[in-house]
Amino acid sequence: MARPDGPSTAPTRRHYLMCRPTYFTVEYAINPWMDPDVVVDRPRAIRQWEELRDLYLSLGHRVSEIAPIEGLPDMVFAANGALVVDGRVYGARFASAERTPEGPAYLDWFRQEGYTETSEAKYVNEGEGDFITLDEVVLAATGFRTEAAAHQEAERLLGRPVVTLQLVDPRFYHLDTALFALSGDRIAYYPGAFSKGSRRVLEALFPDALIATEEDARVLGLNAVSDGHDVVVAAEATRLADRLRALGFTVHPVELDELRKAGGGAKCCTLELRDHPLA
Repeated sequence: MARPDGPSTAPTRRHYLMCRPTYFTVEYAINPWMDPDVVVDRPRAIRQWEELRDLYLSLGHRVSEIAPIEGLPDMVFAANGALVVDGRVYGARFASAERTPEGPAYLDWFRQEGYTETSEAKYVNEGEGDFITLDEVVLAATGFRTEAAAHQEAERLLGRPVVTLQLVDPRFYHLDTALFALSGDRIAYYPGAFSKGSRRVLEALFPDALIATEEDARVLGLNAVSDGHDVVVAAEATRLADRLRALGFTVHPVELDELRKAGGGAKCCTLELRDHPLA
């Protein structure tokens, strides 16, 4: 069990799904981070992605890979592909036409891998981009991509209570750019990304949360991945990293600035498969 003032005594092994950025580029703009005129170094993006994958493996986690599809440059951001809780898969329905084919592609992968409880979404949602799963509840965002009705749909399908939050800053267009789970019941977040009402909800539910600064958030420092002990965080988020270390977490800085040209970081590249305990 996590201590109230620090991380769990040991990391929890995780199962992640990732997609190699074989076709990564920035050829359209669907968020404020994207500029088609910016040159993308694809080999460098692939190297950075491989270093992230290899880090997960070195920490004892399992990594599965979905084959990239030509013409879907954002498919590397696997977190948007679905939400998986207790082996149930809630498929993504993307807000933008450019990414719409990714939803069926990810759902096909789950079916081919033997997941029997898969659901096509009726409402627009972008998977773990806008859903953060904790021990007791699922935090879900709306405001830019995911429809509020999708929160209710996910709650019915997954059998977990869902708490709705409102995003208000277009730089933080997905929940996972502004908030991440440190442990099963503890979070870190940037208050400026949320409406006043949502800030009050977060303050009431998580009085011991780590409150991040805009400096942390604007380098996608909160697009981080934690196993309860080890935290993978953007190398540029040095202040956030120092505060995590002070709380007893082991911090692993990663360079993903090439992928950040499309508005993505470590968490965007990482879809957690909460299917079954790993042997």
